[in-house]
Amino acid sequence: MKIGIIGTGNIGGNLTRRFRQLGHEVAIANSRGPQTLSALAAETGATAVTVKEAARGRDLVVITIPEAHIKDLPKDLFAGASKDLVVVDTGNYYPRNRDGRIAGIEDGLTESEWVEREIGRPVIKVFNNMYADHLLKRGLPKGAPGRLALPVAGDDKKHKEIVMTLVEQMGFDAVDAGPLNQSWRQQPDTPVYGKDLDAEGTRRALAAASPERKPEWRATDKSPGTFEHPA
Repeated sequence: MKIGIIGTGNIGGNLTRRFRQLGHEVAIANSRGPQTLSALAAETGATAVTVKEAARGRDLVVITIPEAHIKDLPKDLFAGASKDLVVVDTGNYYPRNRDGRIAGIEDGLTESEWVEREIGRPVIKVFNNMYADHLLKRGLPKGAPGRLALPVAGDDKKHKEIVMTLVEQMGFDAVDAGPLNQSWRQQPDTPVYGKDLDAEGTRRALAAASPERKPEWRATDKSPGTFEHPA
């Protein structure tokens, strides 16, 4: 597949490495410009592009940037992109130590529902609950003992099937986590978040999740602080 990745932090960088290992054609972009991505491009063979170019001519694009920066994406990000483009959102909302208050999420939208509304495209939620290092290193062949699973939420059946196939190719069991309005089940502070679980364990964890967003995961009038000192 032709894959674009917007955001080259821990998740974006390791997804670039893994997708290139699997033979996919990958274009990478960040807010600082392609000239800052020469090292990752040289390491992986990915092509560094501008953010505006990341979605054009691609089969799938991954948006993996802080929630607070979603509004900074170009308004014409999808101009010239295929109507069949699959859009993946990996984002998590950290109001007290990074993102500050995002009204739509505080008012009840799931993180990915809010992203979907902001960018004007349907999204599939995945890659947000597992450590980035594990996305790169913990994949195993189908049926292997200890193979981990990833939840995949979204409303577009065809797009979800494409993403689930990619997850399986990466060496993880893909668990259908339901529609996007159920993606709160894999948000921070849920039983599946930050855990290495097999398929059955992932299903149990999703089922055990509570829709309540606890106070420590809501913004305050002083947010954001830092990861060391949340506000």
